[in-house]
Amino acid sequence: MKRHLISATDLSRDDALLVLDTAEELARVADRPIKKLPTLRGRTVVNLFFEDSTRTRISFEAAAKRLSADVINFSAKGSSVSKGESLKDTALTLEAMGADAVVIRHHDSGAPHRLATSGWIGGCVVNAGDGTHEHPTQALLDAFTLRRRLVGGPDRGLGADLEGRRITIVGDILHSRVARSNVRLLTTLGAEVTVVGPPTLLPVGVERWPCAVDYDLDAVLPKSDAVMMLRVQRERMNAAFFPTEREYARRYGLDGDRMGRMPEHAVVMHPGPMNRGMEITAEVADSPRCTAVEQVSGGVSVRMAVLYLLLGGSEPAVSARTTEENTQA
Repeated sequence: MKRHLISATDLSRDDALLVLDTAEELARVADRPIKKLPTLRGRTVVNLFFEDSTRTRISFEAAAKRLSADVINFSAKGSSVSKGESLKDTALTLEAMGADAVVIRHHDSGAPHRLATSGWIGGCVVNAGDGTHEHPTQALLDAFTLRRRLVGGPDRGLGADLEGRRITIVGDILHSRVARSNVRLLTTLGAEVTVVGPPTLLPVGVERWPCAVDYDLDAVLPKSDAVMMLRVQRERMNAAFFPTEREYARRYGLDGDRMGRMPEHAVVMHPGPMNRGMEITAEVADSPRCTAVEQVSGGVSVRMAVLYLLLGGSEPAVSARTTEENTQA
């Protein structure tokens, strides 16, 4: 793997499979009495969040702590950033503290790339979401969940990609960094991706993306192996992109009737948080076919794998000695 993880395009097929297979190995730790590994003992991971987050920040924190790294959580609110401190000065402060990895979430697209290429810090940089650009670890955990559900569980999925699987991404594609990263990564893994949404919520140039484009959700549901519903991001909207919430839900919301038109093996995904009653109904969200909770649990394993591999993982992630210690405990 490269030194940083800024975009899903940073990952080749082999890189992505390495992360997913390592995550499967690390996922087994969660079932043990002692869930911590000594792998990153002595390393410092900084969660640098300029934007509100619950799932992503906690997931990265749990991942780093399970690998025995020291974790520093930095929130822009109440920090020197709110007093006008620049990204450069913040980065130089973190470098002085000896940060080995910086997980950054920023409201401006391109901020993680700037941090990684500026020379301000010497550690690894992981993009935890930047503006409307990308969110690569979310795409990895989605691929992790899809492989488990569609290929046949943790063991049969090892080394397998998503060749020939048909994935439909529905909703606010325009403002979604999750959609951009998933289109790139899932295509790299061999999936056939289709994005669906109202014309006003599809970005200019989407026809040049490596995916198909459709405006009719009902037409693509019967041939989808997985349907990923995206949250309507009201906080990023500065205009009326659709007439009313009721109209949006009628045309592009996933309810029980629409879920019934999907193949029996097909699953429903959502990166969270959900707007229940808008892009997804409670009936669908609470259905066994919905993988939202699995995506959260898988996210910890995937982010453990990313941190482990970026911080120089050359030995097996779970050693025989660690396995023996956990068994005895």
